[in-house]
Amino acid sequence: MHFPISKCSVSLLITIPVDSTIHRYSTYFRIANVNTFVSTKTLKPKKMKYTLLAGRILFSLIFLLSSFGHFSEPSIGYAASKGVPMASFLVPLSGIIELIGALSIILGYKAKYGAWLIILFLLPVTVMLHNFWTISDPMAQQMDMAAFMKNISMIGGALIIVHFGSGPLSLGNRNSSRASV
Repeated sequence: MHFPISKCSVSLLITIPVDSTIHRYSTYFRIANVNTFVSTKTLKPKKMKYTLLAGRILFSLIFLLSSFGHFSEPSIGYAASKGVPMASFLVPLSGIIELIGALSIILGYKAKYGAWLIILFLLPVTVMLHNFWTISDPMAQQMDMAAFMKNISMIGGALIIVHFGSGPLSLGNRNSSRASV
């Protein structure tokens, strides 16, 4: 059974070996040829460029909006209470890194570098501020674990931008689109 999923297809084969006493269920996945099952009706390149732009904006919006809070005393105090060294210097610096990374991704100018800046911001923040494994209160531990996992998923999103770049509607893609016209 083949399912078209954007640019790759996944074949799903379910086998159910049965012996006399135990029923075992195993699921095997295999990746099919990358362009074998692409449907031209579902992929519309003219509209996809707007989807990529919207995705870049939505991904970066949280970093853009939260970067300004890194210059406030409560944010610096919170980071210091969590054990961040030189919080009065590092927290505003992280706000600058976060702001530049977000703007780079939104505008599509050097978006791969902007994504690396977001990763540079997220790695220490995730480990130092959301260390849920050190919390004894179950409710607080769940809250920090959710924030930790959110940051891990955002690192994954940034790594996708590092690999694929910003797409066609971006400042960094202006020269290549002129050359092809």
